[in-house]
This record gives sequence, C-alpha cells and structure tokens, in this order.
Amino acid sequence: MHDVQAPQWRRGSQCTGGNCIEVAKVGEQYLIRDSKNPERAPHSFTEDEWVAFVQGVNSGEFIF
Repeated sequence: MHDVQAPQWRRGSQCTGGNCIEVAKVGEQYLIRDSKNPERAPHSFTEDEWVAFVQGVNSGEFIF
C-alpha cells in the first residue's frame, strides 16, 4: 500500500476575506484550487509548468 501525502494548502500573504487561490506541492506536482470551492478537484501542474507560470507573474505577463 502507498502512503498518500495530504496537500498542505497555502495562501498568499495578501489574501483577505477568503477569496483566495491556494497552492500545494505534492510529490512532483503543484496543485492550485479556489479557496471558496475546496471540494472541487484542483488543477495540477508539473514543476516546469509551475516555474514558467511564476516567471510570467513576476515579469508582469498577467496584468488584470
């Protein structure tokens, strides 16, 4: 039988009011979910995908 590690969800320091994105790392996968809907299956990304996303955020690629 395999041990399954439960995700340790983290929120950004700017998160207020419970409307947040949560991130967890389980094994080699990065998981993202909406804190308002934690029962929904999270989106899963590889480390390379996660690194590319973080670099895009840091460079201002995602301006809202």
